[in-house]
Amino acid sequence: MNKKIKFFIPAVVVVVAAAFLVLRGRQGAGPGESVKETSPFFGSIKNTFSTTGTVLPKNRLEIKPPVNGRIDTILVKEGDKVKDGQVLAWMSNTERAALLDAAQAQGEEKLKYWEQVYKPIALLAPIDAEVIVATIQPGQTVTTNDAVLVLSDRLIVRAQVDETDIGKVEVGQAAVVSLDAYPDTKIKAAVDHIYYESQTVNNVTIYKVDLAPEEIPVFFRSGMNAAIDFIEESKDKALLVPVEAVYKDNGEDYVLVKETGSSSPVKRAVKLGLSDGKNAEILSGLNIGEKIIIKSANYSLPKGDNGSNPFMPFRRRNTSNSGGNSSRR
Repeated sequence: MNKKIKFFIPAVVVVVAAAFLVLRGRQGAGPGESVKETSPFFGSIKNTFSTTGTVLPKNRLEIKPPVNGRIDTILVKEGDKVKDGQVLAWMSNTERAALLDAAQAQGEEKLKYWEQVYKPIALLAPIDAEVIVATIQPGQTVTTNDAVLVLSDRLIVRAQVDETDIGKVEVGQAAVVSLDAYPDTKIKAAVDHIYYESQTVNNVTIYKVDLAPEEIPVFFRSGMNAAIDFIEESKDKALLVPVEAVYKDNGEDYVLVKETGSSSPVKRAVKLGLSDGKNAEILSGLNIGEKIIIKSANYSLPKGDNGSNPFMPFRRRNTSNSGGNSSRR
């Protein structure tokens, strides 16, 4: 009997110690709750709203021939930067092309003579721009409706802004652009132009807004899809707390503060400023260095009887009689 008591006492001590550690770790937490402790901190915060857009040329210029004829030489390729007045291509009108073909049959000397006498037509760049389309090849016949080259003065991002948000946008406003093809690269931009005429897309009224990037990345291509965050307001040195630390009660905001000498957190009203969905700015009611408590609920999936899956089909059990033998009909 004494041996049983000796073994029993240490077992009780171990169980009590384990229970104490568990309760200490869950201090301040109610049933189904978890508790963590944090402190306010200084950081940057931005109040933004998001939309989508497309990379497009600000001004798209098609270089078309003045007459029907044939392209002799293309002097540029896609991606080249060109200057106003630069020769982009040479072409022959229909009459010159026919004359040169006939001269070529008469020999090299005859061909060179008519090439000097009958000058080709130059296609010039009307502005400083970048070549974005150059698909026509030398020797190809063209008409006055064909675009031999396409130029763009600069690439911009054209956003589609819902009418409910257009009042938040103004010229010069900062924004951040990320391309679907390069989601990890954030591109700083500013609002360049807000269109006055609306459009209806999928029964939603939208306004187009042009954004000019501060620097155009080398991987920018016309037609790329983009996500845009318009920055309404931002602060660099704001006192911040996680949004889950803020609680609502009767329209007021408050946090749970761990005060010295108090065994449980104290509810304290605070005034909030900006919020980005992750952190909230504290304007008053809380100071740097104070400890705040964040409570969150724990959830678990429901279980069926004896731990079985409640979504499995029900199976009827066999019943046994008092003698222990099951009967079947």
